[in-house]
Amino acid sequence: MDSVKAKKHLGQHFLADSNIARKIVEALRLPDGVTEVLEIGPGMGVLTGTLLENPNYRTSVVEIDRDSVAYLQKHFSDLTDRIYSQDFLKMDLGALYNNQPISIIGNFPYNISSQIYFQVLAHRGQVREVVGMIQKEVADRLAEGPGSKTYGILSVLLQAYYTIEYLFTVPPHVFNPPPKVQSAVIRLTRNTTERLDCDEKLFFKVVKQAFSTRRKTLRNALKPFGMPPEATTDPVFDKRAEQLGVAEFVKLTQHVQEHKVS
Repeated sequence: MDSVKAKKHLGQHFLADSNIARKIVEALRLPDGVTEVLEIGPGMGVLTGTLLENPNYRTSVVEIDRDSVAYLQKHFSDLTDRIYSQDFLKMDLGALYNNQPISIIGNFPYNISSQIYFQVLAHRGQVREVVGMIQKEVADRLAEGPGSKTYGILSVLLQAYYTIEYLFTVPPHVFNPPPKVQSAVIRLTRNTTERLDCDEKLFFKVVKQAFSTRRKTLRNALKPFGMPPEATTDPVFDKRAEQLGVAEFVKLTQHVQEHKVS
């Protein structure tokens, strides 16, 4: 299996336009205290080469495809000791970067883009910024606010800790092979919320449970928490998950914590 076929198998398409690559890299802001930049899925290094042009970045890359790793080792000799041939979803960023703040960038494989953002959430104390090119449909969903049909679990969880900006749309013809859908670049910047004003683990559970049956009202969707009927008389329980913003979910989590029996 050659590299292009391998990357297509992994759900990724090569970016073949250097102008788009530069535009993506220029979207990095590097918040105060950040010099470490980790690129996910560099492939043939179109973004990598542009990143290495900036002496203010200490660029590392993580790539699971062996053919791509061999190519990067051959063509980016200065990067050899910072090419991680492993699965980003299993990386311990805290250990790798000694808990120092980092920025993340990449042309993310479509089939694991949501999982990448869940990994970002797991390291939200360390990941200060993410510039990612993903499927446009997913980008729209992450940046969407309450009231939209595309607003969902990851929208709420990411918006709790990050400011999300939809930057620009990328057409299929700039990739090899061209995907069947449009792509988009979004930027996540860590907000000032270090901790939510509730049990954060329960917050994640409440959000996921609320959206698990999104057509149901919260009164019905949250039944697994075992709250007594008298604890669900507040008008918020007449709403559906997609109608609540982050602050409302925080209050809902506080209420669930106070009244749940399971």
